[in-house]
Amino acid sequence: MTTLPIDPAQLRGRFTGWWRVLPAVATVLLLCAPGGGNEDITAAVHITGADVASAVLVGVCAIALLYDRQRPLTWPAVVVLAAPAIAFAVATAASRDPGASLPGFVRYLQIFVLVPAATVLLLRSRRDFRWVAGAMIAVAVFQGAVGVHQYVTGTGASYAGREIRAVGTFGALDVMGMATVVAHGVVLALALGLAPPAGSRRWVRPAALTCAGLLLVPLAFSFSRGAWIATALACTVVLFLAGLRTALGTLAVLVAAGVVLVGGLGVGSALIGERLTSITQVTDSPDRSVIDRYSMWAAAGSIWQDNPATGVGIKGFPDHRDGHASVGLSSSSDAAGAGLDFQREPLLTPHNMYLLILSEQGLIGITAVLGSWTALLVLGLRRLRRRAGRRPVDCGLAAAGMLVYQFADFLYADIGGPETVLTAIMFGLVAWWALVPAALAEDLADRR
Repeated sequence: MTTLPIDPAQLRGRFTGWWRVLPAVATVLLLCAPGGGNEDITAAVHITGADVASAVLVGVCAIALLYDRQRPLTWPAVVVLAAPAIAFAVATAASRDPGASLPGFVRYLQIFVLVPAATVLLLRSRRDFRWVAGAMIAVAVFQGAVGVHQYVTGTGASYAGREIRAVGTFGALDVMGMATVVAHGVVLALALGLAPPAGSRRWVRPAALTCAGLLLVPLAFSFSRGAWIATALACTVVLFLAGLRTALGTLAVLVAAGVVLVGGLGVGSALIGERLTSITQVTDSPDRSVIDRYSMWAAAGSIWQDNPATGVGIKGFPDHRDGHASVGLSSSSDAAGAGLDFQREPLLTPHNMYLLILSEQGLIGITAVLGSWTALLVLGLRRLRRRAGRRPVDCGLAAAGMLVYQFADFLYADIGGPETVLTAIMFGLVAWWALVPAALAEDLADRR
């Protein structure tokens, strides 16, 4: 009797693992779909393919929970993941217009609770983590390649009177989309290069580090000062968590590569240099965008002072902005290029996630959300620290780097656009590393 080359039980095991991780991978990959055309920017809800896939992800998680019939998380983990949901519900119920706040409540629940929790519950191993992370790197490479093409051919979003700003497939209405995706790819590729999985091929480390370096090119062409700062901070944290000697050596290589790429080859050196210089001028001689941002930050603070406990309700900032903003605030910003005719884009948020939550959800909301995120960071770093004396884990480095990036990113940005689903998956990966039961984590560490 001939034996089958593949054991049926083994095949079933592989399928079981795949169907759990496929929805998360599909959600990430759908960010490659074009979606930045002449959409109505005043519409209350924008549903993308990635949003639909994230709903499928949550549905698959619910089916898996019914199938497993066991409690998959500890109670502290449940508290960390569910605390923001309670705050969102309180802010919606206390809103001056609960009906108008309801779509925002659903969106917050999707991004910060349901999708992250579903990701945590569906991932079963570091291999699953790496599949999702690999999909994120692949999307970053694709969007970065589109962005570089836009810069070179002059088909990007408008910047300084020229259509050269790299925005990927996200379009001129979402100039931060490509920068966010590429920045996550940089952090993930760097973590993989610094701590490749045990037993991986020799080419994994150089390939990952090369990928991280190349992704810096479209990131530079995004002309996003905030993304540059957040990426630099996140990568620095990843480098030093990987080890001081590794950090110093890698930093030296990256600095040398940057000098050659931008200075020696002159790749966009003039415009990029001007943009870098403008970072130091945000207090002395800020440009129009910075002035508007300061005005919206001040308005958000004033709105919160009138409603300190619960805020004005989710989606309430635009209705209260003009009553608290200075007369110097522009009502909108310009958007053009990348297939979009010139139009004015309304300023509907303070472009600072912390101030947006504070003004719309008050102290209850900001305490719950920041408490949850801080717990993820502390627990994740503690898990890495427990491995002192052993080689670092790529998953741990990636989780720490992505969360640090998001902490910095939210200082100048907030949720909005298709890439927000990527933020939800990112929180899921971070939460998986921080909250998976210790016994399972140690078992995985021993086997991998």
